[in-house]
Amino acid sequence: MSDSAAIRSFKVGQLWQPGGWQADAMLGVDAGGSLVKPAATSVEPLGVWVLPGMPNLHSHAFQRAMAGLAERKGRVDDSFWSWRETMYAFAAAIGPDELKAIAAQLYVEMLKAGYTQVCEFQYLHHQPDGMPYAQPETMSLALIEAAHEAGIALTLLPVLYISGGFDGRALAARQRRFGHAVDGYLRLLEKLRQYESEDVHVGIALHSLRAVPEQAMREVLASDMAKSCPIHIHIAEQIGEVQDCLATRGARPVEWLFDHAEVDARWCLVHATHLTEAEATQIARSGAVAGLCPTTEANLGDGLFPLADYLDAGGVLGIGSDSHISISPVEELRWLEYGQRLLTRHRNIAARHEGNSVGETLWRAALHGGAQASGLPIGELREGARADLIVLDEASPLLAARDARSMLDSFLFAGNTPLVRDVMAGGRWQVRDFRHHDEERIAARYRGVVARLAGS
Repeated sequence: MSDSAAIRSFKVGQLWQPGGWQADAMLGVDAGGSLVKPAATSVEPLGVWVLPGMPNLHSHAFQRAMAGLAERKGRVDDSFWSWRETMYAFAAAIGPDELKAIAAQLYVEMLKAGYTQVCEFQYLHHQPDGMPYAQPETMSLALIEAAHEAGIALTLLPVLYISGGFDGRALAARQRRFGHAVDGYLRLLEKLRQYESEDVHVGIALHSLRAVPEQAMREVLASDMAKSCPIHIHIAEQIGEVQDCLATRGARPVEWLFDHAEVDARWCLVHATHLTEAEATQIARSGAVAGLCPTTEANLGDGLFPLADYLDAGGVLGIGSDSHISISPVEELRWLEYGQRLLTRHRNIAARHEGNSVGETLWRAALHGGAQASGLPIGELREGARADLIVLDEASPLLAARDARSMLDSFLFAGNTPLVRDVMAGGRWQVRDFRHHDEERIAARYRGVVARLAGS
């Protein structure tokens, strides 16, 4: 039971709940950062428009520092595969200090944009030459420390990465720092579980079917940890990946995965861009989360997810900023919808029934799917959940004369002026009046690291 003297109580003009806006709501936050029944005294006004913070279900933190550095035409037709070579070269210069500085800056930017949790798909395990650090979890600890500095909740997803392709080839020189044998990977997971807390959760990431042979996947999924934690995997992101899987395994990636693993609500299938109608339905029926990263998928030229078919089948989805070419849940959701409009030449695709709001549909779906993929009690402002919330700037001209019926559509589609004024994560104010409490120090360190990387 919470000590009533330690409970902070807040009055909210309009509070977003799964069923829509609730007027004149009350929230209580205890000393541990959880939502509880509000106390009767010392009620503080919180804001007019209050929403749950958005989970970010897919992140490669180090890639934030290379955003914008792969936009010059190469000697061949540029694609994900040519971008990957640029990324490998950049990753080779990243050590634990660099990773911590980059991740902390990224996480500050996430909080200011309205993300209050991040799933970190972490595959920079070893030194650049592939030799392990003396402390094997060194790079993962850099991410945990960065998340603590910034004040964001972290689901750490250490990545299993074994082979360089569907044919089982050995890792290339620039991939060796990613690699683990299964036994070493399972030891890493057990070690990292010692660092779990209210703010840090550990799950499993299988990099992709091309990087994880069948037997290795079976061994990891048979582990005790896999029975209860989130399991994330890149899948069907590019046409080339689908073609290679067909050629070597005789099935499309999603088809093969469902034939060889028990895919259920523990799973997050990241990208899943290239699906047949039957595959989209199969993912939806499994309860797995489709982890969509529209700005990265657009930047890499991956393709467009079959959103309408998936929603009609009752599918669960969430959003991530992936390579961090953009750090904004507004932009991810906006482009999830806009991509479908460009593809179909129709409007309001995500709203599947007459009168439905696109903004409400997408925000509600991304909260639910992101929470499921994180394995944390987030995504709803209810008793027992983490106190992760954002307060919109009701004074902004973009929200002038907006009511509950139009608010979320205006938030997502009315422009690019930041509207997230205040952010509470785990019961602590991380952003007030658009400023993170430690952004100057974190940004100064980041600038120094990026300057060193540019000169290396």
